[in-house]
Amino acid sequence: MHIGLIGGIGPAATVAYYQGLVGAFGQADVPLQLTIQHADITTLTGNADRMDSDAQTEVFAAHIKSLKGAGCDIIGITALTGHFCMPLLQAVSQLPILSATDAIDTYCAQQGIARLGLLSSPPVLQSRLFGLLHEVETVVPGEDPEGVGRTYMEIATKGACTTDQANLLIAAGAEMMRAQQADAILLAGTDLGLVFDGGDPGYPAIDAVRLHVDAFVEAAADKPNRVLLNTSAWASPDTEYF
Repeated sequence: MHIGLIGGIGPAATVAYYQGLVGAFGQADVPLQLTIQHADITTLTGNADRMDSDAQTEVFAAHIKSLKGAGCDIIGITALTGHFCMPLLQAVSQLPILSATDAIDTYCAQQGIARLGLLSSPPVLQSRLFGLLHEVETVVPGEDPEGVGRTYMEIATKGACTTDQANLLIAAGAEMMRAQQADAILLAGTDLGLVFDGGDPGYPAIDAVRLHVDAFVEAAADKPNRVLLNTSAWASPDTEYF
């Protein structure tokens, strides 16, 4: 199976996807064939802020056409913000799209997660991930959600984060666990590995990139009904949190 990724949205997330796919496919002993098409993060964020699904669908459809020409069989979008136009995009896409939100829904249903806190961009927080999750209730930071979203976008755009930015996002997750009784926090921004990778924030954090990567492994291995549970941003391959 030849995977096509629409990347660049942002660059750090694209690197995380590449490293994750190489590692996960190697661990599963499944051959990896991969092509990445670069998309513009400022175009995506502008269209997402305006919720202009038509404009972003046109952009993604052009990338998918190129990936089809490169021989790809299936597509992934390396930004959850980019999923805001998913229903329209799926209707016109020349290739099947493996949605990250479907992988998240499957995992939450399997693990009995009833309430999920979100850390991500302003459009994702405002829309509760665009209403694309159906198996779990979602909550967002109660204290300055706009500031949390802006901080994430600064990190995603620059591909780096400061200690203060990391502390703000980690604290926002803790607030949702404490005040809103979330069962876990979804790293619903694919650049959040820059904040959470390599450390324990003190609560269960589900890495959306890892879930999406594992779903690609399952699809390539022809086991579409099971999502692997190695989902923590800092977990060893044998760690399961739920």
